[in-house]
Amino acid sequence: MPTQRRVIGSYLSPYVRKVLAFLELKGLDYEIDPMPPFIGNDAFARLSPLRRVPVLLDEGLVLNDSSVICQYLEDRHPAPALYPRDIGDRARARWLEEYADTRLADGLVWRLFYERSIRRRVFCEPPDEAVVTRALEVEIPAALDYLETQLPDDGFIFGALSIADLAIASFFRTAAFVRYAVDAARWPRTAALVGQVLELPALQKLARYEDCMLRLPLAEQRAALLAAGAPLTSETMGTCPPRPVLPRIS
Repeated sequence: MPTQRRVIGSYLSPYVRKVLAFLELKGLDYEIDPMPPFIGNDAFARLSPLRRVPVLLDEGLVLNDSSVICQYLEDRHPAPALYPRDIGDRARARWLEEYADTRLADGLVWRLFYERSIRRRVFCEPPDEAVVTRALEVEIPAALDYLETQLPDDGFIFGALSIADLAIASFFRTAAFVRYAVDAARWPRTAALVGQVLELPALQKLARYEDCMLRLPLAEQRAALLAAGAPLTSETMGTCPPRPVLPRIS
């Protein structure tokens, strides 16, 4: 029987990765339309009025925003728990998720990955090297300086794996596509956490799909994912010519 749960959004998006990791860790079946938001058609725009991904369709329910989706999945499928039980830790986990979705995203995705990958490969425009340089020298280091103070010396942030760990690591995975890696000498806690999360079997499974499509033109990515065994939908909403979307694909 076909699954009634569908995710819309590219495997390469850190926000989509967070939701897919949730589904994988909770053992939930799903199909995915692995399209970036900037090629979404009118049907996609009706589901996502801000033209952002991910979108979750679950038995008739339509949800936007990765944080909303993850909280919904936690509430509906509470085991295994991916939010801390303690109310204070739970609030801190949500804050660190928000910090990743905004502050880390600003430098790692919108100033680095967008300029070095999306702008060049999708829109055939040269990167703004001044934006990249400022991201590498100012924006990202400032974000990591704070993050380093919030992390433990080793292990996951709250002892057990949580939304905070997944959100943080997801952004560094996307940044790695444009050859960015955390300087372990300067930010050892961040580097250790990211490495630990990305080695999880669920993240390794997603990484195999990411790697098979990473360097391909948009028109060839779906076929590559099908060949790799990704659980794709029978049709896609990614049928329009590329057009920019507003920052924060959340």
